[in-house]
Amino acid sequence: MRPPRARYFNITGPCDPRGHYMLPPTLRLPEARELIEMDRYFVLHAPRQTGKTTALRTLASELTAEGDIAALMFSCERAKSAGDDFALAESLLLDSLRAAAKRSGWPAALLPPDPWPQPTPGSRFVEALSEWCRHCPRRIVLFMDEIDALQGNSLVSILSQLRDGHNARPENYPFPVSVVLCGLRDLRDYKVASGGEPGRSNPASPFNIVAKSLRLGDFTTDEIAELYDQHTRATGQEFTKDAVDRVFELTQGQPWLVNALANEVIIEMKVTGTITTAQVEDAKERLIRARATHLDTLVARLHEPRVKRVMEPVLAGTFPNLGSTFSDDLSYVTDLGLVKQKPPLKVANPIYREVILRVLGDPAAQYVTADPRSFVLPDGRFDLPRLLEEFVVFWRQHGEVLIQQEGYHEAACQIILMAFLHRLVNGGGQLDREYAAGTKRLDVLVRWPYTGPEGERLVQREAMELKVWRANGDDPKPDGLAQLDRYLDRLTLTTGVLVIFDRRPEAPPWKERGGFEQATTPSGRQVTLLRV
Repeated sequence: MRPPRARYFNITGPCDPRGHYMLPPTLRLPEARELIEMDRYFVLHAPRQTGKTTALRTLASELTAEGDIAALMFSCERAKSAGDDFALAESLLLDSLRAAAKRSGWPAALLPPDPWPQPTPGSRFVEALSEWCRHCPRRIVLFMDEIDALQGNSLVSILSQLRDGHNARPENYPFPVSVVLCGLRDLRDYKVASGGEPGRSNPASPFNIVAKSLRLGDFTTDEIAELYDQHTRATGQEFTKDAVDRVFELTQGQPWLVNALANEVIIEMKVTGTITTAQVEDAKERLIRARATHLDTLVARLHEPRVKRVMEPVLAGTFPNLGSTFSDDLSYVTDLGLVKQKPPLKVANPIYREVILRVLGDPAAQYVTADPRSFVLPDGRFDLPRLLEEFVVFWRQHGEVLIQQEGYHEAACQIILMAFLHRLVNGGGQLDREYAAGTKRLDVLVRWPYTGPEGERLVQREAMELKVWRANGDDPKPDGLAQLDRYLDRLTLTTGVLVIFDRRPEAPPWKERGGFEQATTPSGRQVTLLRV
């Protein structure tokens, strides 16, 4: 008898309970079964790598096993190449549907007809599904995964045919009792893509039959603990409670990141003992540096105009321009998983937050030639005052050019300083950065580990607040000192640095920028003020 397969934390594709640690997928979709039992058509949307396909595949198996329903999930991915050619899209979808049915292991009576009927292109999909339902002894439920692959006229055609089949059911027209569209986009986006208005179900929309949109949520701290405990029960290797809590803080429960951190620690770092917070931190840095496929897929979208319209004010700390497209832009960026669903508008989790700044700062970082080792003091601490002096020299030499080159123009100052800090700090220390739309600031914490005089492990912490003095605005110094005060309170630090970038037309010439002075916060702390 073969021993059971070892299981792992999955970071590629759908989960398989035979080889992966995983939570019960359908418990994450409590409403889906009820909607199917009510013969409803609905949308399931969530960012990539959150478990949509795994959940639907499991739900399809469970429904089919109960004997009354034939539930089939198939991918629309192949139809992406069809573009506006709706006839080709129909053929590719029906090929994918048939292939999925054959892989299911169903008895012949449940399989779709072979060949499909051949009516006029533009009605092949609806007639094929109807023919299948006419001969199948069970009610058919269809899960259309990767529906986002359909484009333009192909999307309009398929949605229109689904609506026609749905609306003909009361006239005894055989058609799937429930259809689920699964992808990145929310219901409003399918209505817009197919010619309707996002705000309501109106006759102009080819998919106005859908009244419900479900979003697959992220993991809670308890769910992360439950997932990781499966590994502990299988191997004896434990995660400390602090490590689990830190994973949640870093990922905010994003499923791929939760799995990726565990995989990095166990498989890549080959940690064999109890997994601690320090190892989770190391795994986070390794993931960010490696820019795994999931992270690269997200950051590749940063220069899309509708993504930039949402992300730029988040990075700059300004209020977004609430123009006519902003609501749709925000919906799109939220569906990508880049920002949180609830205000204030901020990046979805600290790992994405770090990756975004590093990617946008890469061009500026290439200009930094200083040796990071030269900023380490004889006692092992980091020389932050010298770093700031070096930044002034760097800013005078390159700041004007880099601002003009930066695509995220409103956030250019913050991105450039972050690139400078990253290049010189991240070799031996770490940067924590906080930013959100409307805050008018960016908070930075430098964490630098070093060895004390008695051989003890210590961590130097240095806090910075970044502000921008914009055209027609008041000097941000008073607000900046008050905000730095609150930041230092949270960190229980006695001093910090306020950096004010002058973006006014009347700002001093570039070669004269970079003045240091001492300032006092409202609570009486003595801090360093740098104006550049």
